[in-house]
Amino acid sequence: MSKSDQLRRFLFDKANIRGEIVQLNEVWQSMEANHQYHPVIREYLGEVVAAAVLLSATIKFEGSLTIQASGDGPLSLMVVECRSNFGVRGVAKYKEPLPEQTDIKTLLGKSNLIITIEQARTNERYQGIVALEGNSIAEFLEGYLQHSEQLETRIFLAADKQAVGGLLLQQLPGKTEDDDSWDRITHLGSTIQKEELLELQATEIIHRLYHEEDVRLFDPEPVHFQCSCSREKVSNMLRSIGEEEAADIIKEQGNISVDCEFCGTSYDFDEIDIAEIYASNNPSAASTTRH
Repeated sequence: MSKSDQLRRFLFDKANIRGEIVQLNEVWQSMEANHQYHPVIREYLGEVVAAAVLLSATIKFEGSLTIQASGDGPLSLMVVECRSNFGVRGVAKYKEPLPEQTDIKTLLGKSNLIITIEQARTNERYQGIVALEGNSIAEFLEGYLQHSEQLETRIFLAADKQAVGGLLLQQLPGKTEDDDSWDRITHLGSTIQKEELLELQATEIIHRLYHEEDVRLFDPEPVHFQCSCSREKVSNMLRSIGEEEAADIIKEQGNISVDCEFCGTSYDFDEIDIAEIYASNNPSAASTTRH
């Protein structure tokens, strides 16, 4: 099995079509290690992870892309964030037992799927609502890109406990010398099997699918697990709940322990830590709390 943890971009030289393949092994296992997800939930979350990396490759500035689904079904939340440096994290929340029907629409119930793109330097934020049209996460996103970007796109996603993979094909604006290229290339892409997407190297996948096409393959771009949690951010969160409530928790429990849902890191605060947090209105003072 590939241990690539990378994104590969490619272009079809005689057609205005671009492609991407993402494959994650150790990164995905690190993300999944802190959770004992039901296999169905794990597969859907893995697909969203692959999709987030594929879509984040279009970001031309320092920032992040987040895909979030929240609803009133058993799967109440899925959120995946991928930064422009391909640092990715994600988490899912759900209630068991799951219903017999485990299609994504049933699990989400009445829900919204939202894509958020945020620019780091300016804090500008763009949000788009993804209609749940179709029967899969890939189809939801294909419809969204068609309506929002006016670009024909095909997405193929796969996930299991060991790996996640994704293939994106997108028709670019402009004329092409090969009028049948989009239908031919997407038809070939649709023959990809889940096992191939998860286990084969990207170069082998491209060769199997497109050995008769003129394909330009770019250098691999590494993807890594990246969580943005910190003791300072947790301190700021505790400051927001108020000193009286924090003191009550300390009195009842002896300390305050906060676990990051994404990476599982635990942040513990005792009575002295809490006193230091509220002793100053400067958020940076939280970073001086003792460990």
